[in-house]
Amino acid sequence: MNTGTFERGTHPPDNKEFTSGRAICDAKIPKRVIIPLSQHIGAPCEATVSIGDSVKKGQVVGMANAFVSAPVHATVSGKVVAIAPFPHTMGRDVLSVVIENNGKEEWVDNISEHQNYLSLDAETLKKLVKDAGIVGMGGATFPTHVKLSPPKEKNIDCVILNGAECEPYLTADHRVMLEQTEAVVEGLKILMKIVGVNKGYIGIEDNKPDAISAMNAAVGNDGSIQVYSLKVKYPQGAEKMLIKAVVNREVPAGGLPMDVGVVVQNIGTAVAIYDAVRYGRPLLQRVVSVTGRGINEPKNLMVRIGTPLSQLVEECGGFKYDSGKVIAGGPMMGMAQSTLDAPVIKGTSGLLVLTPEESEVSTHGPCIRCGRCIDACPMGLQPAMLSLLVEHGFYEDTKEYDLMNCFECGTCAYICPSKRPIVQWIKLAKMNLAQKK
Repeated sequence: MNTGTFERGTHPPDNKEFTSGRAICDAKIPKRVIIPLSQHIGAPCEATVSIGDSVKKGQVVGMANAFVSAPVHATVSGKVVAIAPFPHTMGRDVLSVVIENNGKEEWVDNISEHQNYLSLDAETLKKLVKDAGIVGMGGATFPTHVKLSPPKEKNIDCVILNGAECEPYLTADHRVMLEQTEAVVEGLKILMKIVGVNKGYIGIEDNKPDAISAMNAAVGNDGSIQVYSLKVKYPQGAEKMLIKAVVNREVPAGGLPMDVGVVVQNIGTAVAIYDAVRYGRPLLQRVVSVTGRGINEPKNLMVRIGTPLSQLVEECGGFKYDSGKVIAGGPMMGMAQSTLDAPVIKGTSGLLVLTPEESEVSTHGPCIRCGRCIDACPMGLQPAMLSLLVEHGFYEDTKEYDLMNCFECGTCAYICPSKRPIVQWIKLAKMNLAQKK
């Protein structure tokens, strides 16, 4: 068994004990779903239905008309009652299709299974993935078929499944590896077939020994797949860090995994691919960890896309306290929610409920030039300098300090003794520069 890692980083408390031992259970099917037409990086979808239309489960309700996009589907059967902007977990209103559930669970007619799915050619497999609307389910939500379409000059030689789940509190991928083990391995085999490689890796942090054991048992004597134990460190699950840890390759500044011959996919994404290819099911549901000290009954729930966040809170016994903070995702990279009317989307891996004490906002002080953020930054950047430039409005100057190479892991803000909102300032600078562009 190998154990790999990357340079720098940090190790915040895991806080995974709330849900790591809790088996996945089905959430109640919602009476009404809100299906945003943008649940992915790239161009939004265009609605293919109208108010008053009857739809079936699995029916396309939003068509992707650009390469970097992914279709969205009805997750219940019923009637379209609205097409309008609705709250989104990313903090803005997004055009969405609202479906009133008729309780019939009627599937669309064109669902077809493929028992001998590995005999299908790569292009057919890729089309099945694209038509199923699959995106990166670790939170990045990049359309999967795009990742599986590298330019011909990129020589891909391996696929890495990201089972690190380094974000504190979250345990969705951990439970999937324990409970849907075969689907994970078969999803990896499909990915390897699509990109034409004979080597696959499953990287798992070594604080999940049961998952490592389960995946090793599922792989068995298949020499083309290797389970790789990773040191527990944040952000071990970031693509560039994972690649360094598993195959000891460094993605160049401004580069992509394909530049070093690697395709990386999330554990949940692999399962969605298997479901789409083997059973013809589009991406309609996902596992969400509802967790934290502020929720009465933490759970790992299998949830239909479009389910309001308020329903998840209700199914987990409600809030322990009258006030606190709710975050879609984890504490390092998640997004605080201003309303629970927003729905679960394809990238919603968790719903974290903090206590009032945990939610208190500390007053930040001046930079004391301690250099801790520089020592910890996994990308080797100078977060202190970036924060000072943004704080004083020098947005353009941040380019000289490789602003765009920051992937906003939050390590700098977490480790700062002055509690400076470094990653938030970095996000502000990127937004400001994007608006000018």
